[in-house]
Amino acid sequence: MATDTARRAGRRGRRRFTRRDLAVLVVLLGIPVALDIVIIWGPTLASVGLSFTSWDGIGDIHWIGGENYKNLVDNYPPFWPAVRHNLLWLAFLGLVATPFGLLLAVLIDRGVRFSRFYQSTLYMPVVLSLAVVGFMAQLVLGTDQGVINTVLDNHENPVDWLGDSRINIWMMMLAASWRHTGYVMILYLAGLKSVDPTLKEAAAIDGANARQTFLRVVFPTLRPVNVIVAVITVIESLRAFDIVYAVNKGRNGLELLSVLITDNVIGEASRIGFGSAIAVVLLTVSLGFIVTFLVQELRGARDR
Repeated sequence: MATDTARRAGRRGRRRFTRRDLAVLVVLLGIPVALDIVIIWGPTLASVGLSFTSWDGIGDIHWIGGENYKNLVDNYPPFWPAVRHNLLWLAFLGLVATPFGLLLAVLIDRGVRFSRFYQSTLYMPVVLSLAVVGFMAQLVLGTDQGVINTVLDNHENPVDWLGDSRINIWMMMLAASWRHTGYVMILYLAGLKSVDPTLKEAAAIDGANARQTFLRVVFPTLRPVNVIVAVITVIESLRAFDIVYAVNKGRNGLELLSVLITDNVIGEASRIGFGSAIAVVLLTVSLGFIVTFLVQELRGARDR
């Protein structure tokens, strides 16, 4: 009888999908996957293929092999400054904005007065697009009645915060960090709320101070949040476009790879093959950072 019961339970566990179940799967799973393939991976693979061609978007497509990449490295002056700016953007967000967001999350998690107000205020820039942040930066940093130059009373000789190629990239990174910090703060704040309080109590009993408790007990438990924050930081820094394009179309010291892609693909030149080569370089750099970090995190989780 026990055997018959187990067989009936097995048959119930292997229940066949009905047509309605299959229809629900197709709608809820198949359509999003199809859209992802068409909208994301389709253009991505097309860009990889077009990067080895010469095409203006209208005429015939001519296969030229790696000529676009050779010209990109050897004969395209804006390329290397754009690479440096993207890497500088990544370093600034990763080493300045992200730790600052973590610091704010820790302070708010400790229950400071008016923490709800601080949390809402610091998160508010996240709802703004970077294009809007760029326009706001123009109002604050502009030479013509800009807020900072007005406060400094530099009417006769105003500082060109956005036009001077030596400092404008730093101003744009500060503006982007204003938005990025709030995002990181919310992610870490959610992670800190999920930390088991008994871990902190045990560390206090063992004689650990607040700093030691955070570094040796709390922060290691935030590894899943660290992965998310790291991936978001890489994506945000390498896809930066709208904030610099809103200021001066990404020129005069604000060159980024995303701007070069736009200028070549939809600009007057219409060099779609050449622009696709820049897009492939940006994709490769992005995947290199993300895959390397995820592999290291997965190895660390497996070793534990």
